[in-house]
Amino acid sequence: MLVLALDNEARAFERKDTVMTDPKVKDALDHVRTGAQELHGAISDAAAKSGGAAKADLEAIPQKAKAITESIKGSLGAQNEATKKHLTEAATYLGAVQNHATEALKSTGKGFQTSVRKALADARASVQEISEAVAAKRSTKPSTTRK
Repeated sequence: MLVLALDNEARAFERKDTVMTDPKVKDALDHVRTGAQELHGAISDAAAKSGGAAKADLEAIPQKAKAITESIKGSLGAQNEATKKHLTEAATYLGAVQNHATEALKSTGKGFQTSVRKALADARASVQEISEAVAAKRSTKPSTTRK
């Protein structure tokens, strides 16, 4: 029995490596969406704080937005037209996030709050556009189910 169990485990391992794909592996577009969602969450968390703590959290936001924008630009060539349209819109929103976060770092009081709210709204819009790009990409893939 023990030999049979080891033999079955070895075969199962072999099948995983050669036939099955890892369901956790994402493509570049999914990574971009995850990054944009994390950016939105970071801005939301910073907006909930006050004073110096909020500014400290916002310091990394412009760089994160820029990195996500660069990832989008790097993946544009391999996308269909509908996907490219949504990704271009997302990149525009992420540029606005950079600007608003930078403005917030230079502001205080109402100006700070206004800039953070604008950054949050633009981050939300970028996530929406990236999600629509993912959907557009998936809708153009051929179906792999048998009839």
